Amino acid sequence: MSTQEHRSQSGWVTFAAVVMFAIGFVRIIAAFSYFDDANNVNDLTSSIFGDDLWAAGIWELVIAAFAFFAGYSLLGGGGFGRVVAYIWAVLVIVQAFLTIGFAPWWSITMIALATGVIYGLAKTSEQEV
Repeated sequence: MSTQEHRSQSGWVTFAAVVMFAIGFVRIIAAFSYFDDANNVNDLTSSIFGDDLWAAGIWELVIAAFAFFAGYSLLGGGGFGRVVAYIWAVLVIVQAFLTIGFAPWWSITMIALATGVIYGLAKTSEQEV
């Protein structure tokens, strides 16, 4: 008879992982609109990427990759995913502050979600995961 060890996942860590997956999908969709040079993209000419929407699309894909990797690692109980999730959240917050003049509601939402991820990870220690 084998005994299976059931590992309980913290609700906050699961919340952080689900938020990261959701934002990862949104960032991929945003990257496609940047690659398409869509007209529905805000005027980003005075942003860090200037007129280069292709570079903004690559940036969105990098943020999405970080989100997916960290979310997957968090669901698996990986400690490295916590580090990547913290780095991801800081990058999202910095980017949101840089774009708050162009897209205030988007920026405020991203700051709130990234802060929620940081709170969820900080509230739960690695031993509780």
